[in-house]
Amino acid sequence: MVAEGTDPGFVMRVHRVRTEFVVAACDAELVGQELPVGSSGRTVTVTSHFYGERRVSREELLWALQRATIANLLGTRVTRLAEEEGYIEPGATGELGGVPHAEIFALLG
Repeated sequence: MVAEGTDPGFVMRVHRVRTEFVVAACDAELVGQELPVGSSGRTVTVTSHFYGERRVSREELLWALQRATIANLLGTRVTRLAEEEGYIEPGATGELGGVPHAEIFALLG
């Protein structure tokens, strides 16, 4: 069951690594999928260990992105939201197994 006000389309996990606030978020249906990497036949699994399994609202995801020093975003909806909110330049996403993917690094000085 999804809590009221929660968008079932996003899952997110926050990782704290030393001084880094790492936000990993993806479109919910990608968790558990294996995505091809290149043409070598290798794949990468989209895991709940990294991306989480807790569904979050748009507002919660944006709150986390505002504080992130690193973000790893995977999926059409999550990268579109980041683009709409100015975290990613239009057209600046790459692809992982045909799925939009972006990594954001904040350079704090």
